[in-house]
Amino acid sequence: MAHYAIGDLQGCYAEFTALLNTIQFNHSRDTLWLVGDIVNRGAQSLECLQFCMRHEDSVQIVLGNHDLHLLALLYGQGSLKKNDTLTPILQHANARRMRDWLRNQPLMLHTDTHVLVHAGLLPQWTVTQAQNLANEISHELSSSHAHRFFEKMYGNKPSAWQPELSGIDRLRLITNVLTRMRVLHTDGSLEYRYKETYANIPSNLHAWFDAPNRQHLSHTIVFGHWSALGFMNDKNVLALDTGALWGGELTAVNLHTGERFVQPSFQAKVFE
Repeated sequence: MAHYAIGDLQGCYAEFTALLNTIQFNHSRDTLWLVGDIVNRGAQSLECLQFCMRHEDSVQIVLGNHDLHLLALLYGQGSLKKNDTLTPILQHANARRMRDWLRNQPLMLHTDTHVLVHAGLLPQWTVTQAQNLANEISHELSSSHAHRFFEKMYGNKPSAWQPELSGIDRLRLITNVLTRMRVLHTDGSLEYRYKETYANIPSNLHAWFDAPNRQHLSHTIVFGHWSALGFMNDKNVLALDTGALWGGELTAVNLHTGERFVQPSFQAKVFE
């Protein structure tokens, strides 16, 4: 029995199935965590989503920002962007069933040793606190008034966490931390514009996992989202978005042994 984690699929179904073959994944024996962004930008978003739904006994996902974007579109909110590849899902006969399955997926999972989240955790959040906050979003998504959340989901404000935040401001910030965060200002507020490499982070910013006094060092945080960061296994983080969509690799790690497996992308090498 092995427990694997794999980075952002983003519709790269051919690479995904090739990587599963490489690790000889057995659905009756092994388990798999996917870091979110199952869909969008790649050509086979529908196939990736259908795979996850078909194998939910062995495969667990957390929602990423692209998955939430799909949900918003399925609720009639937001708009398709130039490079979105979500139309086959939006126009599918079972689109509503896919929507209801996806909105019942979590934004965070954890064991005694690892946390799975799409983007990261604020340094001041403990694992227990972060899980409780993620559950607040899950409660909204699974409720009968989920459409109200998506009406107000998009936006960058507020940019700093305060425990007394309430209403949609609280929900939006929690969502943005868990699904969009990469770097922080020195005051702890989120900076959404920076998407480049770790080495080139400006001096007035720092990666969320480089913040002082992180309160979740009891666990390794398994995440994706930041393709320019690439693979990282240090500082109690395991970064798994290695840019399969952009011509890089799709990465799997056995969380029990630490062994890493890669599948080169079938996409042309491009710069994000």
